[in-house]
Amino acid sequence: MEMKLCVFETLRLGVLCLLTCLGVAYATLSPSGVNYEVVALMAIKGDLKDPRNIMDNWDLSSVDPCSWRMVTCNLDRSVSALGLPSQNLSGTLSSAIGNLSNLQSITLQNNAIFGPIPDSIGKLQKLQTLDLSGNIFNGQLPSSLGDLNSLNFLRLNNNSLSGPVPQSLSQVEGLTLVDVSYNNLTGPLPKLSARTFRIIGNPLLCGQNSVNNCSNIYPEPLSFPPDGFTDQSSSNDKTRHLAVALGTSLSGIFVIILIVALLIWWRYRKNQQIFFDVNDQYDPEVCLGHLRRYTFKELRAATDHFNAKNILGRGGYGIVYKGTLNDGTIVAVKRLKDSNTFGGEIQFQTEVETISLAVHRNLLRLWGFCSTENERLLVYPFMPNGSVASRLKDNMEGRPVLDWTRRKNIALGTARGLLYLHEQCDPKIIHRDVKAANILLDEDFEAVVGDFGLAKLLDHRDSHVTTAIRGTVGHIAPEYLSTGQSSSKTDVFGFGILLLELITGQKALDFGRAANQKGVMLDWVKKLHQEGKLNLMVDKALNNDFDRVELQEMIQVALLCTQFNPSYRPKMSEVLRMLEGEGLVERWEASQKVETPRFRGLEGIPQRYSDYIEESSLVVEAMELSGPR
Repeated sequence: MEMKLCVFETLRLGVLCLLTCLGVAYATLSPSGVNYEVVALMAIKGDLKDPRNIMDNWDLSSVDPCSWRMVTCNLDRSVSALGLPSQNLSGTLSSAIGNLSNLQSITLQNNAIFGPIPDSIGKLQKLQTLDLSGNIFNGQLPSSLGDLNSLNFLRLNNNSLSGPVPQSLSQVEGLTLVDVSYNNLTGPLPKLSARTFRIIGNPLLCGQNSVNNCSNIYPEPLSFPPDGFTDQSSSNDKTRHLAVALGTSLSGIFVIILIVALLIWWRYRKNQQIFFDVNDQYDPEVCLGHLRRYTFKELRAATDHFNAKNILGRGGYGIVYKGTLNDGTIVAVKRLKDSNTFGGEIQFQTEVETISLAVHRNLLRLWGFCSTENERLLVYPFMPNGSVASRLKDNMEGRPVLDWTRRKNIALGTARGLLYLHEQCDPKIIHRDVKAANILLDEDFEAVVGDFGLAKLLDHRDSHVTTAIRGTVGHIAPEYLSTGQSSSKTDVFGFGILLLELITGQKALDFGRAANQKGVMLDWVKKLHQEGKLNLMVDKALNNDFDRVELQEMIQVALLCTQFNPSYRPKMSEVLRMLEGEGLVERWEASQKVETPRFRGLEGIPQRYSDYIEESSLVVEAMELSGPR
């Protein structure tokens, strides 16, 4: 009898275990078999007005939303990011957003969404980035924001929010940035762990006597106490009264400004050192936002002591290795060389800070980093299909040639990634080295823009940045070669050269050696285009299997992007529309009516790209940048 009871109990436990497993497997499905994430996304769509029909492929009958526009999924096919910035959306944000339990990023900035922020947003325990800035949200900030334990970046600026900043936010320890500026918020302010806390533009928080204080940005990874804020305000008031009482003394004011500037600089440098001076004694599980902090020993073991057989590519700043972590995850590890030099530290700092802020399906996502006294390493997801440049080379490993359809999709994906950097990311980012070697291909041959080592962050007030020339000869825009001045139009020029690389299958500078051609590829393509010999420039590996109409359109887009005068080049949003078949005819006809640009205003200026390279008086640092190949 006892034997029967034992067998029965074992069977009962087995059935319960099986039912539990089935429950987990179908946890995202409703009784009718519809994915809960699909239902939530459709509810969000239903409450929003979408004049651009950007969500027109969202379908309730779908079982997998991962192919929908503006929706990003993780490796488990769960929705991890919802990005609809600058899409002219209006309406309200549905509370169903709280059912997307795997969301890590919500970016809905620069729309016209109104109504309260749903309290259900506090259920998103994995959420790291929440950007609702530039909308018309009103009402009070939900106290449930304090339940977002993984939250790193919170942007709610430029809305119509009222009431206090929730005290519950002080419980979120991983905050890096909180921006609630330009609302109608009231006090008191909570003590936050954020390195940056922006509150300017809230009349009830920042009166006339404290407006300068409110414009301050607090960069230290410390708490922001309201009483300290008040003390600083009264201190500055006393300083101003004393200045009035003693009269205007230019020398005294200069000394005060100099001391304050030195103090801010010292605190900034101190924070930078605290942030980046990481050694093996740090806990590897401590995260900076969504970035994981790896130990050097962990990455050394993953790459088999940086074995040469695991090298994926070499660049001007380091070597990229293939690695396997303890949990079996395959990664690409970039080991920066000369990490103690100024250039290596700048490269490391720029990549960590910049890439962590830029999240898009067509941008390479930085997973983590390692920093010791002598080492700087970056960890990326492994791209199984390498770079576009490697796939355009001779078929050394028996891999199939990139067909025309994939090349066209690579152009579209790259354009979307650059569009995000230029027009949708805040702050704006200039890549400065767009080329086939820096465009990676994932398992589905989706284009992923990598190598942000030379990216420049732009303030909204800046239209260009003057700096030393860095990049790869053959891809550098003429105005950058001539003046060292870069802008988003510099990237547009590089994208035009990338299109020509996709069409010809050749490098921009080493082109035509096998065919005994002389000069850079751009000059050769222009000559063939003028002669109407488009077929001669197409990659022979395609075996004439390409769309003639699309070829002509892509060449026209490339030539529009590579015009010598940067003001004549289209923006990336216009480039993407032309690649999708909208507005190209009108833009091309207009370009043919414009006289050959002489934007330098001198007689006898170079009219060929090769002449700009030869006559450039600036030193060009030709280099391969960061990221897996």
